Amino acid sequence: MTVRVTALGGGRGLATTLRALRRVDTVDLAITAIVSVADDGGSTGRLRAELGIPAPGDVRKCLVALGEDDAWAAACEHRFGAGSLRGHSLGNLVLAGLSEHLGSFGAAVETMATLLRARGRVLPAALDPVTLVAVLADGREVRGQVAVQEAEGRIRSVRLEPSPCAPPEAVAAVTAADLVLLAPGSLYTSLLPVLASGGIADAVRVGGAPVVQLGNLAVQIPETAGLGVADHVRAVVDHGGRVDLYLHPADSTVPLDAAALPTTVQLRRHDALGSGDARTHDVGRLAAALAALLASSSRRRGPRSGGDRAGERGGKR
Repeated sequence: MTVRVTALGGGRGLATTLRALRRVDTVDLAITAIVSVADDGGSTGRLRAELGIPAPGDVRKCLVALGEDDAWAAACEHRFGAGSLRGHSLGNLVLAGLSEHLGSFGAAVETMATLLRARGRVLPAALDPVTLVAVLADGREVRGQVAVQEAEGRIRSVRLEPSPCAPPEAVAAVTAADLVLLAPGSLYTSLLPVLASGGIADAVRVGGAPVVQLGNLAVQIPETAGLGVADHVRAVVDHGGRVDLYLHPADSTVPLDAAALPTTVQLRRHDALGSGDARTHDVGRLAAALAALLASSSRRRGPRSGGDRAGERGGKR
């Protein structure tokens, strides 16, 4: 039986999650990634500003993560070091060129997935350029992903402008999933922008699949300074989503106050998941954790069933 897994997020966190899912060999997986397109820095920001396309960088990372054509995958990650193309990755340029040639960013993503022989689908959370806007606790507004990521002060909420409707296929992928994963990474600048795309948060909240948030290994300064695990969960809920289970790695330095978690959220402690830099998840370790999650999920009926919450907190799983 094929298990449909839909993963949401952006950047390195989502790409690492996709690489880990590819390694799971205990069950046949149909993988779908729904990717933030709110980035406005580097090569991505330049192409977005010059050509009026959604930010291609995180989409490229996810396509490469799922790609089975190693030569194309390596080529797409090549970054030019000189001249007018300096700083651009080949994959970003391919997506930009295909968008212009085919007339839509969505068609460009599908074509590049074919070139890479991607093992799964990659769907942008929006098909038009969007700007990330954050509202800080003191009422100030900060515009642009890079500016939000570097803003000093507690972030209260984020939104996208103009307010986009997510592609119908993305909403359908969440609705039809057997498991929804909220990937680790930047909370306000990668994960929540996906939920802010119209239709995605509603599908996560009311869908029938369990929703699992994969815990970060470290606090991201300044974006999540002062935030603990319960704050990460509440941010998802406050932006219209849902979390049924939070996977907390033993080597995470994100503060954990288990009693502060909503009573509807199960906490699953896990062995160390980090790689050598203490900020990036190890693909092999994460693959083993996801295989265990899939096995336990298949034994449950419905997203809110499960064992005693205190028991989940009692030790590593």
